[in-house]
Amino acid sequence: MADICAYLKKHTEALVKDVGIENACAITGKSKATLGRYYSDNAEHADRFMPVDAVARLEAQSSFPHVTSALADLRNITLSYNETTTDSTRNGNVNSDVIALSQRFAMLMSEYQTAIEDGIITVNETKRLLKETVLLQQVLLEMKLHLEEGPA
Repeated sequence: MADICAYLKKHTEALVKDVGIENACAITGKSKATLGRYYSDNAEHADRFMPVDAVARLEAQSSFPHVTSALADLRNITLSYNETTTDSTRNGNVNSDVIALSQRFAMLMSEYQTAIEDGIITVNETKRLLKETVLLQQVLLEMKLHLEEGPA
């Protein structure tokens, strides 16, 4: 259970940082200290988690649904954006997605190579790898949407 809590707290932190701490405070009506407690790994805050309505408000403003994705991951569920909520100006096609996928994967492998050069993957290197993984996942979701649209 502790692993699940730490996992959710890391994704809560990613969500707040994605939106920006000042914006997150304005969106949720919570203070910086309160938001910090939601993702703190201190024992005194181990049982504190962000309320689901605050998560929903923040994810509506974020570049990626960090907490929702984490919850889905915990249940081995694959997420797909609903077409009614996606940006109708989304452009590109499967060919451009394949190119973007190759580029993003190369970035992930570059970060991985850098991280393992000294035989130790530090916390900062882990964060960079996680960021690249999330960006790779976003490209895959776009590609999935283009494939579901059918041939153009």
